[in-house]
Amino acid sequence: MRKILSADKVHAEASKKILAYHSPIVDEVESAIKGNEWVIVGMRQNPVVKSAKKLLTEKNIRFHYIEHGSYFSEWKKRLAIKLWSGWPTFPQVFHNGILIGGYEDLKAYLK
Repeated sequence: MRKILSADKVHAEASKKILAYHSPIVDEVESAIKGNEWVIVGMRQNPVVKSAKKLLTEKNIRFHYIEHGSYFSEWKKRLAIKLWSGWPTFPQVFHNGILIGGYEDLKAYLK
């Protein structure tokens, strides 16, 4: 796992802000991965997200898709998802509640 700041090095007020940072967006993703076998989290205009969706569709794998903004909108919501998952890019692909990674990771996973 990537290195993160230890909880004992974060002031209590800062911890509250971290926890609250776009928490409904994180809750949406958590709920989706609990209720669906496959979940893709992405954004408009991203060709790699489109490729991941296309790959699952071609393999007749049903998935739930969550989209937040594009390159020019809703970046703070997407940042909250990245901070929560630890994955730095989109798409973020989950299978049975486990983060698989992005598109290249999905291709390898399905082989």
